[in-house]
Amino acid sequence: MAIFSCGFSIFIVVVALVATPIYSKLPLPSPEELAQIPLEFLHFAKNQEIFDWMVGIRRNIHENPELGFEEYQTSELIRAKLDQLGIPYKYPLAETGLIAYVGTGMPPFVAIRADMDALPLQESVEWEHKSRVSGKMHACGHDAHVAMLLGAAKILKQYPHQLQGTVVLVFQPAEEGLGGAKKMVDAGALENVEAIFGLHVSVDFPIGSVALRSGPLLAGSGFFEAVISGKGGHAAIPQHTIDPILAASSIIVSLQHLVSREADPLDSQVVTVANFQGGGAFNIIPDSVTIGGTFRAFSKESFIQLKERIEEVIKRQARVQRCNATVIFNTKEKPFIPVVVNDEGLHEHLRKVAGDMLGSKNVIERKPLMGSEDFSFYQEAVPGYFYFIGMYDQTPLESGHSPFYTLNEDVLPYGAALHASLATTYLLRNLHSKPSPTSPTHDEL
Repeated sequence: MAIFSCGFSIFIVVVALVATPIYSKLPLPSPEELAQIPLEFLHFAKNQEIFDWMVGIRRNIHENPELGFEEYQTSELIRAKLDQLGIPYKYPLAETGLIAYVGTGMPPFVAIRADMDALPLQESVEWEHKSRVSGKMHACGHDAHVAMLLGAAKILKQYPHQLQGTVVLVFQPAEEGLGGAKKMVDAGALENVEAIFGLHVSVDFPIGSVALRSGPLLAGSGFFEAVISGKGGHAAIPQHTIDPILAASSIIVSLQHLVSREADPLDSQVVTVANFQGGGAFNIIPDSVTIGGTFRAFSKESFIQLKERIEEVIKRQARVQRCNATVIFNTKEKPFIPVVVNDEGLHEHLRKVAGDMLGSKNVIERKPLMGSEDFSFYQEAVPGYFYFIGMYDQTPLESGHSPFYTLNEDVLPYGAALHASLATTYLLRNLHSKPSPTSPTHDEL
């Protein structure tokens, strides 16, 4: 038997032999009935009581932001809400993450995911629920993502008769560059899962719309740091020094040539040096400087080549200026993030569900972005789909990773309903496409 924690209670999943697979007898809903599910879920999510419940969760998390792998208070809040809903969960995974289960406990299994971490920014938005933690804020909408996933859990518990399988709720830590998704996968978060969906709020699209794309959507990304060492001395006698600032400047210019002169113009790549530290006085040449940045590409092959060339250019250009260079990729703390590639079959599923809920005119094809998302680690394990949900509504909103970032809370019902609808209809549509279970099964979680 498997044991699932739910607050102070222990949920014991009873294993029982089933002589006849009951799911082989269940009728598949008609297309018309399937189309009604998203509308019904959205109507429920827009109920004032449900909306206020999600808003309260989002604001609580926003006031108490936590960085990657530090989301202890956030995780505690999530578990408390799951306890109230009577939903069992496994905790901890990947330090502060958890997964919860809604449904029959039987196949098929489908997952929906939310990230939980904040950013190291000082919030500059003046409102009642401003961050209470100096130097930390939710500037990317992860607080809303958690509220939406809990909202989806509430919907799924309200409509148990619609669940012909099991929905796995994935609450993930450390999305912002730390690869929390990889640790969740390594911890078994996707065990038995056949597909996974994830979303991100977006200021680029209107409220009540979704933006999607089949195939590559977000770039693979990595970080690098280089220490360029020379010989310091007085700025008035540079002939007695080996200037690492000059060497670093040459390196930065040469790194830009990797994209402009070595990459196929039709193969999007980016190399950005965003950090330059060196020197502490106007008249002293330092012994060393440090530069750092990011590189991105839309294919694994291009990404690997870019990494190799970055290291080569830094070291060789340093030698041209009589300096030495050490290049650090530090993948242990900041792992390379794979390309987000959306599954073609799931693309059609999302298009259908979103169209049924929002109308086909509000399902928008979007262009690829050079941003990255560690949701790609899930996609390396199972078919997955990542999409954007619009929240623009007349008033311009600041884009993510800004201290002036604001969130339109009217997006919450749409995210919750889409999560629940995608999972529910996926289970129904895939119920009879899988072999009937012949091994021991267990009752509802």
